[in-house]
Amino acid sequence: MTAPDPQENGEASGRATASGGGAQCTPGVGCVAMLRLAGEVTTKSNRTRRRFHRRLVENLRDALSDVEGEVEIERRWSRLFVRGPDRSILEPLGRVFGLSTYSEIEGLCPPQLDAIVECGEQLFGERVKGRRFAVKARRSGEHDFDSYDVQRDLGAALNPGAEVDLDHPEVTVHVEVREDRAYLYSEKVESGRGLPLGVQGRALALISGGFDSVVAAWMTMRRGVDVDYLFCNLGGGAYRRMVLEVAKELADRWSYGTRPDLHVVDFADVQDELRRSVDESYWQVILKRLMYRAGSAVADEVGAEALVTGESIGQVSSQTLRNLRAIDGVADLPVLRPLVGFDKEEIIDRARRIGTFELSARVREYCAMVPGRPVTAASPERALEAEADLDLEVLSGAVAERATFDLRGLTESEIASGHLFIDRIPEGASVLDTRPEGEYDEWHWPGSDRRDFRRLREEFDELDPERTYVLVCAEGLKTAHLAEEMQEAGYEAYSLQGGVRGLKELEPMMDDEAGAGRPRSANGGDGDD
Repeated sequence: MTAPDPQENGEASGRATASGGGAQCTPGVGCVAMLRLAGEVTTKSNRTRRRFHRRLVENLRDALSDVEGEVEIERRWSRLFVRGPDRSILEPLGRVFGLSTYSEIEGLCPPQLDAIVECGEQLFGERVKGRRFAVKARRSGEHDFDSYDVQRDLGAALNPGAEVDLDHPEVTVHVEVREDRAYLYSEKVESGRGLPLGVQGRALALISGGFDSVVAAWMTMRRGVDVDYLFCNLGGGAYRRMVLEVAKELADRWSYGTRPDLHVVDFADVQDELRRSVDESYWQVILKRLMYRAGSAVADEVGAEALVTGESIGQVSSQTLRNLRAIDGVADLPVLRPLVGFDKEEIIDRARRIGTFELSARVREYCAMVPGRPVTAASPERALEAEADLDLEVLSGAVAERATFDLRGLTESEIASGHLFIDRIPEGASVLDTRPEGEYDEWHWPGSDRRDFRRLREEFDELDPERTYVLVCAEGLKTAHLAEEMQEAGYEAYSLQGGVRGLKELEPMMDDEAGAGRPRSANGGDGDD
């Protein structure tokens, strides 16, 4: 890819993009797109605008890096042009922050009125026949005609077979005349808008995988902030896998020019300490304070300058204005809340546009810390008193032992591995034995439920989604596929490592408290280690 520097003022000298003179009405081999800068970028000083330009081109190179074949980026002061081998260059352009819209160029010709009319008639004559149409033109530079001349003459040339309708056209013919070329196109497609990603420093977003935190992270990225993520896991390996999938989708689709990390802190021990040391009514407030402390610690290590959360005033008990004030006091950094005035419907609509709605919809809420009568008007002083008996070394240890994932480098198989298998029976889990009836009758785990494998696969959506399930088969491989399907549907389900052999090895531990503890991953660590 190439990216010539724009001149400090006005247009850069144009590279020829169509050969020869006359009314050449095609942009040549491949595909050409015109990219328009977001409005905020164009209002910056020349020095800042050049810096934003450079970052935007870097991000575009990253966005187009998977296109097969040569891709060229041409920088001009108020436009960017991308040329590639085919229309595959268009797909990522709608997800680049710092661009307002883009258009696929359908016709190129010299900046002469008669050439524009000839090219426009050739390109759009058949397309507008029997339909309502409009011609919209804009021009920059020195020419012997103006935009109105283009609209009038090209409209007249197209009019015999169509009807002009400036208010509600079925087809709009756009003509943009610049110094050295006239560009013809029919559509403007919205892009990311905002500021180029990476021009405003780094923040750390607290993410749960649900709609709110993901949309909040996206809106922060839209302001040019490079975002890393922190996930405080309260729900085990299956929950971690779902959050990884959501975070990776956000990173792959929108993080062009950056390499975001997801930091996963196992909050199981932190949660236990909270239960032992804090009055139930303050669980939610103190849990958030602990997450903010974790966020501040991780942010300090990675150089983030702010925390980002998906909180919206009044949405849940911990998000009343007074509770938010009580929570904020433990953060060492500014806390950004892009959704503070959004309602749930607005947030979900934005998630659909971002492309994470389907994944976030599968992430169930983990409600193990919901008290019967949560405090809704905490103060910083009362919150400090409520957590006075907490051993914060438990939190420090969890942060130090966190797992870190390079989201854009993560593969689907890596996301799945370590999240499907389990080598213990978690307390309260349902054991579903999928072996034939005879094998089940010969020996089975006490309290387990025998289920036909094929029927369970077809009907698992009838199971209680609030429970944890351990699936058993002869070797532990067959049920791994089913556990994966259940996890993808939002269930916390695992395949027992080693199948029935692994289950029999657990039998001597049945009466041992350690045998009924938290689930461990297949590598032998607790929960999310």
